[in-house]
Amino acid sequence: MEKVKFGTSPVFFTAISTILGAILFLRFGYAVGTMGIVGVIGIILLGHLVTIPTALAISEIATNKRVEGGGEYFIISRSFGLNVGATIGIALYLSQAISVAFYIIAFTESFDFFFRWFAENYGYELPRQAVSIPAMIILSLVILKQGANLGIKALYVVVAILAISLIMFFIGNPGDTLLPSPNEMSGYFTNKESFFVVFAIVFPAFTGMTAGVGLSGDLKNPSKSIPMGTTTATIAGMVVYIFIAYKLYLNASAENLVNNQFIMSEIAVWGHVLIPIGLAASTISSAIGSIMVAPRTLQALANDGSFPIDPMNKWLKKERSKDKEPFNSLLVTCVFALFFVMIGDVNAVAEIISMFFMVAYGSLCLISFLNHFGASPSYRPSFKSKWYLSLAGFLTSVWVMTKINFTYAIISFVLMIALYIYINSYNNDRKGLASIFANAIFQINRNLQIFLQKGSNAKNLADWRPSVICISKNSFLRDNAYKMLNWISYKYGFGMYLHRIEGYFSKATSKQAHLELKKLLNNYDTDNYVYIDTIVSPSYTTAIAQAIQFPGISGMDNNMVIFEYDKENPEELTDIIDNFNLVNAGKFDICILASSRKPLLFKNGIHIWIKTIDQENANLMILLSFIILGHPDWSNSNIKIFSICSPEDEQEIKDSLNELVLDGRLPITTQNIEILVQEEGVTSKSLINLYSSSAALTLIGFMEESIKHDKENLFSGYDELGTILFINSHNSKVIE
Repeated sequence: MEKVKFGTSPVFFTAISTILGAILFLRFGYAVGTMGIVGVIGIILLGHLVTIPTALAISEIATNKRVEGGGEYFIISRSFGLNVGATIGIALYLSQAISVAFYIIAFTESFDFFFRWFAENYGYELPRQAVSIPAMIILSLVILKQGANLGIKALYVVVAILAISLIMFFIGNPGDTLLPSPNEMSGYFTNKESFFVVFAIVFPAFTGMTAGVGLSGDLKNPSKSIPMGTTTATIAGMVVYIFIAYKLYLNASAENLVNNQFIMSEIAVWGHVLIPIGLAASTISSAIGSIMVAPRTLQALANDGSFPIDPMNKWLKKERSKDKEPFNSLLVTCVFALFFVMIGDVNAVAEIISMFFMVAYGSLCLISFLNHFGASPSYRPSFKSKWYLSLAGFLTSVWVMTKINFTYAIISFVLMIALYIYINSYNNDRKGLASIFANAIFQINRNLQIFLQKGSNAKNLADWRPSVICISKNSFLRDNAYKMLNWISYKYGFGMYLHRIEGYFSKATSKQAHLELKKLLNNYDTDNYVYIDTIVSPSYTTAIAQAIQFPGISGMDNNMVIFEYDKENPEELTDIIDNFNLVNAGKFDICILASSRKPLLFKNGIHIWIKTIDQENANLMILLSFIILGHPDWSNSNIKIFSICSPEDEQEIKDSLNELVLDGRLPITTQNIEILVQEEGVTSKSLINLYSSSAALTLIGFMEESIKHDKENLFSGYDELGTILFINSHNSKVIE
């Protein structure tokens, strides 16, 4: 049998019947009596600073792409990702399901006359559950048997009754005993200190405008019905509340408004009959709206595999064959609501549930704002809100949560975080950045890069930080170059690792580049602080020439290039030396990593070797060692500085290094500085081999003239050492 599809009316009636609910009849008089007309209108307007932006946001999102089953949950999960969506979706479902119980308990208040009659005639206070439990059971049986189609038909009836009750209230005239005195009429705004206390009581009256969105999977045209039905119901609800507040203000004293929760029945024509009937109609219609929406949220969660047990997901998403009703999810919702009805008092729970509704509303506003900010070409809604309204709705939602009950707000956030961690633990394959965040980050990154390029800070040598390029074709043979780049990029620097594919750019090499990039990203999925890409080039020289012209990913110019070769098999060193002048012409600092096959023992620390001719290189070597030491891999390591000098320069160099370490606030103690006087016939290489044979990493400076003169010999002769980083600084760095 084909599933029945609804038009716009069910969305409107589901929303308006939830908005004009229990609070309207039972607690709105109290709010007017406590706050005065101006205070209550202030509460109404503040509440709609959340609800109107949310209604506009959800209308906008619904006209961009089809909203499938689950309504709010579908929108949130497809915008924030399935795991975040499931976290908010479960909270949303609990809110909707417990709301059913809340409305049924409020429905019981319409039988206040019966409870008073029973107590007067039998001398016994009958518990409210005597009515609420049978009412919940009857509603459950009817909805379980007939499904949403009957619920929609029932909505038309109860909304008609609700409309008649309100009309009779507006045309009613109170007795003289109810009318306020002239002095009370001047109390436009009273008890200002209680504003947020009363707001917390009244705010649930304004919620429910998204109730009709939960029917998204049952609508013929959601992109039309959701905006029209939701926004119309929200605005209509606000107007009705303002008029009701003004009517109450004019027709009853503050004392009567505060002390008589059925004050509307004293004002309306035939009020003692119609107002309880209106209360019953509004609360049962709200319960019907919630009991239709909640199972569809639960079913959508199960469709996405949000629960840890697969059989549970399969059972919850199962539909009844004759009408496609989510019968199993509906059954769970009915049992869940019945449990809270039996408890009878859900006031404390209702406040936390309001928090979860606020989380959902704030999320919807944030999604709309991020879509505006991200400016994705695929975001082209036919109904458009304004970004500042969505941002205001999000910020107001968060602010109102803390104002209603700060403790409950914190509890809600903690519960949401704990739930997300749990969902993430069994759905860790669904990690990933949702496109909405990627678009927003793209916009932020674009604007920041332009700002940094225009600014002068990037060129300030005192604020120097490494922005490094590394090119390697050996990415799948060894990861030494990548690790070095990752250590530098972890906290203080920026790194771009380019995997070189030899050849001319073509369809085949483009495909190869895509596949190998995907493999690299998968290999370095954890502990990755480096931007990874591929470069297709016919030669090493061409690849370098291309790479050094790339803009820096950080927004500042790239200022360093790292080359890498196998220390035990140094054939690639010749290519590096041949291209030294090319890179040097671009005024880059140049690092040549000699990768050793010896185990790298971090606890043995970093050794820096400074020679008399290393004035340009010294500060860069010290800064780089400090930057590398910031990575967690090096947490138990230290830096040791060795300086080779002639006897006459010993004291001067020692004083200079001690001053540098102290004034530069570097994590190096003076005990870790060792001055070595070079004796005649003893080479620098032999000293370095002797003192640094066990070092995890050795930093050695070299000059441009040396590489031209000595070529490969400059880097040979360090057989006792492990991994070495040879450094040539284009200009002297300032250590402040």
